[in-house]
Amino acid sequence: MKSHGMVRLRELMAEGISAATVARMAQAGTVVRLARGLYQLADAPVDSHHTLAQAAKLVPRGVVCLASALAFHELTDQLPAKVWVALGAKERRPAFAYPPVRFVRFADEQLTAEVRRHVVDGVQVPIFNAAKTVVDVFRYRRTVGVNLALEGLREALRQKKATPAAISRLAQKAKVWSVMEPYVMALTADG
Repeated sequence: MKSHGMVRLRELMAEGISAATVARMAQAGTVVRLARGLYQLADAPVDSHHTLAQAAKLVPRGVVCLASALAFHELTDQLPAKVWVALGAKERRPAFAYPPVRFVRFADEQLTAEVRRHVVDGVQVPIFNAAKTVVDVFRYRRTVGVNLALEGLREALRQKKATPAAISRLAQKAKVWSVMEPYVMALTADG
């Protein structure tokens, strides 16, 4: 558990540790039950993006996106109340109470493009890169808000976490370049 951070019960069982042993460890305070079937050591260090790691373990085919990805890339001051997770169009939505998750459906080609894996609390967390995140926030601007989309774009360009060319290329693929172009032009104009 030290090397993996958070561990699913089925992963422990695959290593030969029974559910009864895990229950005893939780009762003794050695491990903490984070969610149904998800455990970590009681003294494990906790990252500021701890809920992203939990969501990644509970939704293994999901990708952290939109407001959560903006916050991870430090492109917004807002802390989302829920972890935003992208799922494939036909993917089953898992049911769990914590962490609170907001699911968004992405087409398969959008779900697999520009995904980077970051280690958070010992867990590999798939998160869209900064340029794709900014484009996706514009795609879902009616859901997350135009102000958040503009803030993300402005910060991505200011912090040089995404180039105008990369944003343009991804926006054209996602068919939102006509919406984004005036903002990108205004933010990159010499003046």
